[in-house]
Amino acid sequence: MKVLVVGGGGREHALCWAIAASPMLGKLWCAPGNAGIAAVAECVAIGAEDVAGLVGFARAQGVDLVVVGPEAPLTLGLADACAAAELKVFGPSQAAAALEGSKTFTKEVADAAGVPTAAWARFEDAGAARAYIRAQGAPIVVKADGLAAGKGVVVAATVEEAEAAIGDIMEDRVHGAAGAAVVIEECLLGQEISFFALCDGETALPLGAAQDHKRVGDGDTGPNTGGMGAYSPPPVFTEALREQVMAEVVRPTLAEMARRGTPFRGVLFAGLMLTAAGPKLIEFNVRFGDPECQALMVRLRSDLLLALLAAADGELRNFDLRWDPRPSLTVVMASAGYPGAYAKGTEIRGLERAAAVPGVQVF
Repeated sequence: MKVLVVGGGGREHALCWAIAASPMLGKLWCAPGNAGIAAVAECVAIGAEDVAGLVGFARAQGVDLVVVGPEAPLTLGLADACAAAELKVFGPSQAAAALEGSKTFTKEVADAAGVPTAAWARFEDAGAARAYIRAQGAPIVVKADGLAAGKGVVVAATVEEAEAAIGDIMEDRVHGAAGAAVVIEECLLGQEISFFALCDGETALPLGAAQDHKRVGDGDTGPNTGGMGAYSPPPVFTEALREQVMAEVVRPTLAEMARRGTPFRGVLFAGLMLTAAGPKLIEFNVRFGDPECQALMVRLRSDLLLALLAAADGELRNFDLRWDPRPSLTVVMASAGYPGAYAKGTEIRGLERAAAVPGVQVF
């Protein structure tokens, strides 16, 4: 089989690494990839958001499966373009990718499906948003409605902090067009976990759970990032909780998306808060998490390529996955200044020595 993985980060490195272990694989490309990925796949100089370029390459090479890593190409309609070109793709349609592309859409789907989630309100006017915050009090959560690379959420401890977030997001547009509207939510208390399920439009197969740490500083301090580290499985996440999440969150969402005529195919990533009243949905993402994906892939003992194919073909009903019971831990290296302005293109030294340590995999 010929496979094209789209993306160029640690998540895509982990996906390529797992796919490369499949006996079904004949050729593996990654676009655009990175220097680390080049050890397991041939990197192609096509941007992850260049939909026409990716489809053209896949058709020219006779690619059997396109696996989409990041969220942006999905919200741009890459899966739709692949389907139109008769290319098999793992990833949701543009309409289904709105589960990540719009916080408002996520909340509307959750409410329609009866999925437990935080109380919320949507605002396009900064003044009205500030008035709502003053009426609700703090702590409170402010979210940019659109895609913000995992950095558009502010958990405000005070009313002043929440109002400042409205200024940043809606008036200063620090996240660009993603801040045209905000969703303001009650602040849920508990442990946060990331839960993943493979979906084929009708059937959902649990992939497992992880916990990531988003704040940049030691001791859970500083601003939120896309994730500074993760471990899997979370000690707090029991088999009973897994079944509860599948029954109350994943399957109802899958059914609601099908009812709307936008069946969800791909990986559904549910950000959950384990509250005293049970698990509640914080957000959906429509791709593997980064760095959670890395923690999951090193534990997977089944053929990932077979699983992705089964999801793309609508054949997950009789599929199962095997896992290494041992826990895994991912630690992210980031340049000083991240998630703000930081130096790029500097050499990372010592990777070979790190990879030589037993039990260590560098992505």
